[in-house]
Amino acid sequence: MRILAQRLKDGYVSVVEAPSPVLEAGFLRVRTLHSAVSPGTEGGKVIVGRKSLLGKAKAKPRQVRQTLDMVRSLGLGPTIRKVKAKLEGAEPLGYSLCGQIIELGEGVSGLEPGQTVACAGGGYANHATEVVVPVNLVAQVPEGVDPAAASFATLGAIALQGIRVASPTIGESAVVIGLGILGQLACQLLGSGGCRVLGLDISAEAVQLSLSSGSASQAAVIGSDSIDTITGSFTRGDGADLVLICAGTASNDPIELAGKLCRKKGRVVVVGAVGMDIPREDYYRKELAFTVSCSYGPGRYDPGYEEHGLDYPLPYVRWTEGRNLTAILDTIASGGLRPVDLVTHRLPFEEAPKAYEMIATGGVPYCGILLDYPTEFPGRASKIVIRSEKPTPAEGTIGLSVIGAGSFAQSFLLPELKKLSGIEPRLIATGGGLSAADVGERIGFAGAVDSIEAIMADEDTTAVLVASRHDGHAEAVEKAIRAGKHVFVEKPLCISEMELGKLISALEESAAKGPLPILQVGFNRRFSPAAARLRAHFGSGDGPLMMHYRINAGRIPEEHWIQDREVGGGRVVGEVCHFIDLLQFICHSPIGSVYADALPTGDASIPLQDNSSVQLAFTNGSIGTIHYVSEGGRKLPKERIEVSGRSRSAVIDNFRSVELYDSGRRTVHKTPGKGFREELSAFVSAVRSGEQAIELNSQLATTLATFRVLDSLASGSPQRVDLASIGSGRE
Repeated sequence: MRILAQRLKDGYVSVVEAPSPVLEAGFLRVRTLHSAVSPGTEGGKVIVGRKSLLGKAKAKPRQVRQTLDMVRSLGLGPTIRKVKAKLEGAEPLGYSLCGQIIELGEGVSGLEPGQTVACAGGGYANHATEVVVPVNLVAQVPEGVDPAAASFATLGAIALQGIRVASPTIGESAVVIGLGILGQLACQLLGSGGCRVLGLDISAEAVQLSLSSGSASQAAVIGSDSIDTITGSFTRGDGADLVLICAGTASNDPIELAGKLCRKKGRVVVVGAVGMDIPREDYYRKELAFTVSCSYGPGRYDPGYEEHGLDYPLPYVRWTEGRNLTAILDTIASGGLRPVDLVTHRLPFEEAPKAYEMIATGGVPYCGILLDYPTEFPGRASKIVIRSEKPTPAEGTIGLSVIGAGSFAQSFLLPELKKLSGIEPRLIATGGGLSAADVGERIGFAGAVDSIEAIMADEDTTAVLVASRHDGHAEAVEKAIRAGKHVFVEKPLCISEMELGKLISALEESAAKGPLPILQVGFNRRFSPAAARLRAHFGSGDGPLMMHYRINAGRIPEEHWIQDREVGGGRVVGEVCHFIDLLQFICHSPIGSVYADALPTGDASIPLQDNSSVQLAFTNGSIGTIHYVSEGGRKLPKERIEVSGRSRSAVIDNFRSVELYDSGRRTVHKTPGKGFREELSAFVSAVRSGEQAIELNSQLATTLATFRVLDSLASGSPQRVDLASIGSGRE
């Protein structure tokens, strides 16, 4: 496919060749006919992208605070790597389009290939020749509606949701501040609903467009015309019943102006991104109702609705995102909404970067910007060649392919792999396609592909790195094992006991046929310099150890994919596995049983497992306690480990230093680093030697222990960790 991408480092926008996106259950594959640019949202990204690093920091203070928190938690070096990876990466643009259905994913009903649909959603309805969109963000276009007009449906739904929040009635006077594309669409919708509409903007061209297109009954230029006089006359001296703010500015002027123009007990609704320091006098004296409208309706930012296709019952939530899209298309069909009348610039898709250059540089009036796509669909591209020449690999070179390339992989794994000698980057596959092409080019892969199968079929791939979302780990690992390829999988190994059973079966079948491929889970902490010094300090003696591991993990919102048991596995499966593995490594012993309890926070939005105490009993008598806390102080360093036994003690402080105590002596070693480089080097060495870097049963037992922790939290009783209890068909 061809997709429009923005480089965050400098705001550079270009059309990129990338593999087709992966079609998942509940999604549709759509060939794009037209897409509409959102000058405010998308243009803002490009403008910020062109700023210096200091300018970016001033424009995004919240991200700066997050970065500072990251420095306290991860350290300066890892934080720099994460920020650098983010800035160097490319992101898709666009969220409003119209196209024809090519293919339906599993479970999609009520739609057919060949139908014309409007599609919504950032990260889904991108400016691209081909997109994959969840079913709840798709609406069928009525017969006779121009697809070019239908491509504005998402933008129309944003304006419509703001109007729904304002609850206008026939005959009311409405003022719309800000006559960009959202404001113009809002004017048309309010007018078609029986309101008298006054449009206001600082741009004379925008005001003229609202009048020439019939969007507003009357319009005026802020800063030139007498707004108070015009509004007074327009509202017959009563003041506006409602004010819709569709402007995009950091200024507080729109909020202040809205308060002045409203009648007593009027309504002010914010649709655009504006300053919101509400002046007390007007809003208090007039008892104004103030509301912020959220995007294109109920369901927005809810993964259950947007990604998993769980619709809200119509009798209880009449207007969802999807139903707002349908309402906009119906309004276009009836003539009440005329988006094409607002188009000031219409470009072929390949010339799309010109639109963003126009927005970023300013000086040219614009409103609706429409992109037209080729009438001939070139078909799906399953592989994109990045490096055409095929080097002659030196003896012992490992052909490595990658599945998944999210933030973590780009920050910590791929840069370290690039430094290792004897590695030839082969193929890379990601769900969306763009990141595969982008990361593949930056790291130097031979090609980007659209499926796991393409990687498994590549004869030059001898090892695979899996860094996809957690729910994809087990499938990728199983396919790699069955294909006879060595595999490094970022934690967790899998997210269910059934998946673990299938992996054990695949390993047993592979072992029966010949040498077992190397399998290594990304338990990096055991490879860290701090862990190596601590383990050597205690030696491999028989005496049991008392181990305490405190993790100040911080909150992750309940709607985050990691918290979804079916996708991320939750925080015990997805992160506590790290800490269980490290304690196994320190005490040289398998786990015998686990017992877990949780802190009742009284907040239903915080999963119990996010604040849990896990006690591990090891077969050599060692005891390990893991205190995993999401409700700790933000400035407390993330990890601290204390170990005692055999007349010795040791403390690891956030993997920056290790203190060793022995015979009255205390020594401190600076040991920065959590072992990412070392774990990858160990994997490469294991592939060459044929010896597992981490004992296979240890990795399997760690994974099983996380499931037993969840069982213990649910039952309130200790749970044995016994690999023999796993069956390939166990749920």
